[in-house]
Amino acid sequence: LARKWRPRSFAEVVGQSHVVQALSNALNSGRVHHAFLFTGTRGVGKTTLARIFAKSLNCENGTSAEPCQVCNTCVAIDEGRYIDLIEIDAASRTKVDDTRELLETVQYAPSFGKYKVYLIDEVHMLSTHSFNALLKTLEEPPPHVKFLLATTDPQKLPATILSRCLQFNLKNLSPERIVEHLQFVLGEEKVPAEEAGLWSLARAADGSMRDALSLTDQAIAHGGGKLTEAEVGAMLGTIDLTAIADIARGLANGDGTEVLAVVQRMSEHAPDYTTALGDLLSIWHRVAIAQTVPDALDNRHGDYQLVLELSKALSREDVQLFYQIALLGRRDITLAPEHRAGFEMVLLRMLAFQPVAESRVDPPAPSVSHTSASHASVSHESPASTEEAAVLVKKSEAAPTTGSRIPEEPLELPEHGPLEPTSEFVPEPELKPEPELGSISSEAERQTSPVSPPPESIPSTIPPVFDDQAVPPQVMDGEPVSAETLLSLSHEAHSFEADAAYGVEGFSAQPAITEPPTAELPVREQSSADVVESKASMPSQPIPSQPRLIEKLPLSSAEPKRWIEIYQGLAVGGILQNTAANLVLVDVRGHAFRFQLDINHSAMYEQTHQHRLVDVLSNYFGEPVTVDIEVGPVTSETPHAHRERTRAERQASAVESLKHDPNVRRIQDVLGGVLLENTVKPID
Repeated sequence: LARKWRPRSFAEVVGQSHVVQALSNALNSGRVHHAFLFTGTRGVGKTTLARIFAKSLNCENGTSAEPCQVCNTCVAIDEGRYIDLIEIDAASRTKVDDTRELLETVQYAPSFGKYKVYLIDEVHMLSTHSFNALLKTLEEPPPHVKFLLATTDPQKLPATILSRCLQFNLKNLSPERIVEHLQFVLGEEKVPAEEAGLWSLARAADGSMRDALSLTDQAIAHGGGKLTEAEVGAMLGTIDLTAIADIARGLANGDGTEVLAVVQRMSEHAPDYTTALGDLLSIWHRVAIAQTVPDALDNRHGDYQLVLELSKALSREDVQLFYQIALLGRRDITLAPEHRAGFEMVLLRMLAFQPVAESRVDPPAPSVSHTSASHASVSHESPASTEEAAVLVKKSEAAPTTGSRIPEEPLELPEHGPLEPTSEFVPEPELKPEPELGSISSEAERQTSPVSPPPESIPSTIPPVFDDQAVPPQVMDGEPVSAETLLSLSHEAHSFEADAAYGVEGFSAQPAITEPPTAELPVREQSSADVVESKASMPSQPIPSQPRLIEKLPLSSAEPKRWIEIYQGLAVGGILQNTAANLVLVDVRGHAFRFQLDINHSAMYEQTHQHRLVDVLSNYFGEPVTVDIEVGPVTSETPHAHRERTRAERQASAVESLKHDPNVRRIQDVLGGVLLENTVKPID
């Protein structure tokens, strides 16, 4: 069949329209190059196109893209006996002497036709010296000579050869195109055939029409004049895809009995279970395409209806889970004692597991109430809220506020001699997260309430002695210190100043007391102005940001200056998100949107992005819209530029706030610390 149905004209060539169009236009216009290079895998039509091209050049009825097929030249070329068409197999004539012998005949004029055509097949097999010998002639051949080169491996050709030829890359044929041509050929041959068997042959041909016709010839002989799916499967040794389809349906229905019964029928033919898993993976892959991008689904495997059926019966989560299980099972099947057992376990795993959608519930915010002694009472609603509340309680107890007492907790301290304060200690007030200005005056009035007089002596432990280990080695060596280290040192320095506020006159060896009296620190009164100043100087504690719900705008409110607000509410991702982020809305007229794409970010832009953006905007507004995108310079701010500008401003603000933080400045002055600005990150 491959020889009988070999194309004799450009109109009969299947699947290479891009090459046929270029050659036909060159022949009809009379602008024919002197050297052509046809590349592609086996059986896609390289030599066939070269012969048709030679026939068109030398046809006795004139040079055109449609040779007459009846003149002596056309008949002789079809029969392979035309003297002016020299076909050379470079794989068997690789020596430089063979090439030189060939080139000696180039100078002679053709015997019968207008042109002498040299068809060199598998030209990449020539030696380096042969290429050098061919190079000069290929660059400046006589006007009556045309070179047609064919190869399956153009990467092995020297760049000097490639630059002197017009290169045409022939494509592999799709299974649909092969099946369509096989149906035509078998219809002309009056051979009955099952479509499923033709799909098996098309997949086995792997894009080669010649291989497909040769396999069809073999299948007809194997089937005794007819072509059936069973006979084709037995001849090719492949797995019956009907069984794989039945397994997929059984998994979709959750019918384990049916699935194992199909595996039992498959085992009678000793299949390759790894290949079976590969076929099942291909089905799940196509089902996922049908669910996500239905327009991209094709019928290259002949299972279009099956894929549509499964895409409606299964959820997207199920398909993704099945694909992942099959993918991992294909890797692990070789570790099973028997491949069939491993294959069955993969299928049973698909039946056993189901994707579970996690519901995330934000824990209720802990409620903290301050008493007169700064004690916090936390509602225990959940473990998560309890932990958060405990952190807040510790922070509240660790930082004494002005006008309040230190929490009364039993301290196990050794009894020593009386201590007298050497300097007045004034603790800095702890700033609560984001206070309102209206409550500052009332808070100041509460804090100016009379306090108890300071005690004459306070039992205390021996003041801590700071050694070299108390200071990080980076500070001692003068190296830069990160922001996290500076913040931790600020708390240590604060506690050190509180301990050093009292001197030690003497100690007496006495037994430790178990219940020491509570101690109160001397506190000076603060005015409301002091409170405002201290609260403004202390950085507020970060409050975790909550996700902000962006309200969608109606179509009537859409205008160019609100494009950034519209973009923030769009559900886009991937390359389309990058394209949308670099758009500027130029004009809105009714349902028509006109955009300008920044030319500096248009490298990845494709025409399909415009159609996808139409769907995204239509879903956003709930009404159909049209989109027109032009590439060029933009004068307004794009969403991408807006995001970068906002990020830079927040980063600069965070660095500036740390530079003016009193604790950070104290660490820089006392310990010689250096603020690493590249480690500062703004808090959302």
